[in-house]
Amino acid sequence: MSGRFPDFPWDTIAPAKARAAEHPGGLVDLSIGTPVDPTPEVARQALIAAADSPGYPTVLGPESLRRSVGDWLDRRFSIPGIGTDQVLATIGSKELIANLCVQLGIGPGDVVGLPETAYPTYAVSAAYAGATAIATDSRVAFGPQRPKLVFINFPANPHGRVVGREHLKAWVDYCRESGALLVSDECYLEFVWEGEPVSVLDPQVNGGSLDGIIALHSLSKRSNMAGYRDAFVVGDRTVIAELLAVRKHLGFMLPTPVAAAMQAALADDTHVDEQRERYARRRATLRAALEGAGFRIDHSQGSLYLWATRDEPCRETVQWLAERGILVAPGDFYGATGTRHVRFAFTATDERIAAVAERLA
Repeated sequence: MSGRFPDFPWDTIAPAKARAAEHPGGLVDLSIGTPVDPTPEVARQALIAAADSPGYPTVLGPESLRRSVGDWLDRRFSIPGIGTDQVLATIGSKELIANLCVQLGIGPGDVVGLPETAYPTYAVSAAYAGATAIATDSRVAFGPQRPKLVFINFPANPHGRVVGREHLKAWVDYCRESGALLVSDECYLEFVWEGEPVSVLDPQVNGGSLDGIIALHSLSKRSNMAGYRDAFVVGDRTVIAELLAVRKHLGFMLPTPVAAAMQAALADDTHVDEQRERYARRRATLRAALEGAGFRIDHSQGSLYLWATRDEPCRETVQWLAERGILVAPGDFYGATGTRHVRFAFTATDERIAAVAERLA
C-alpha cells in the first residue's frame, strides 16, 4: 500500500535542516505551520472538566458541539441555518481528507480533482483509493471526464490565495452539473489578511442549498489546538450520513474531553482575534524582511504562509536559506507549479521571526 504514495516530503529536506541547525543562533524552522502559542485557557479548562469520561464517545460528536458549529458559522461568517445533522466531528482534518475518497466509495477508474499547487494530502486521498488525480485550477482541463470529487482550498495552502464569491460559485455550478462532490478545505478561513473570507457554505455562493457540497474546518490553527486533533465537516446531509455510516464501523471517534474543549473554543472569539493580531505582526515582519532581501511575494492574501521566490529553483533557495539557519518548505512539495517558490510559515515565535529578519538584513 505504501508504494502508492510518494516519499514523505519533509524527509527530503533533512540535509537542509541539519545544515540550518549548525547556525550559531540556532535553527529557525518555518517549514511546517505548526502553532507555537498557548492553547486558549477556555479550551484547556473545558478539557479538564470533561476528563472523567469513562464511556465511549459517539462517531457523530455531541449534539451540543455540532450546534456550536452552526452558531460559530452564523456568528463569524453570516451563514445561518446549519442543522446538527449537517455536521460531523473528525479527528483532525488531515485524517478526513486522507480517508475521504475511500470512505465515499471512490476507487479505480474514478477521477478526483485537486488544485494545481496544493496541500499534498489531497493527492494522497486519491492515491489511497486507487483513483486518478487531476491537478488543475481550470474546470476546462477535465475535458469530457466527469470527476467524482473535487477538492478546492481557499485561503490556500501553500500560496495563500483568496478568492471571491463568483469564483467559488463557478466551482459549485461546475460540480453540480458534472455530478461531482465539491470538498472545500477552509481551515484558514479566519486568517484572511487581504480581501474577504468567503465559504462555499455561504448562501450567496451555493444558492441556499448545500447539496453536493461539504466544507472542512479545523481548530488546529484558529485555536492553537493542533495537538488535540479536532476538526469537523459541514454540508450535504446525505454525504454526512454516508460518512457517519462508514465511520461507525471504523471507529473514528473524537474523544469526549477533546469535544468539550473544541466546543468551548468555538464559542469564544476573543482568543482567535488575539491570535490574528500575533500572526499579523509576524507576517508583516517576515514580509518586510523577505522583500528587503530580494524575494518576491506572490498571492499570500490569506493563510499562515508567505509564498516567496528568488526566481531560481526552489531547492537552491532552500539551501541558501539553510546557510543562514532558516528552514522552509520547497514549493515542489506542492506540485510542479511550485518549483520556483518556497513557503515560509509565520507560526514561529516573535523571537524566531525576529531572528529571521536579522539574518536576512
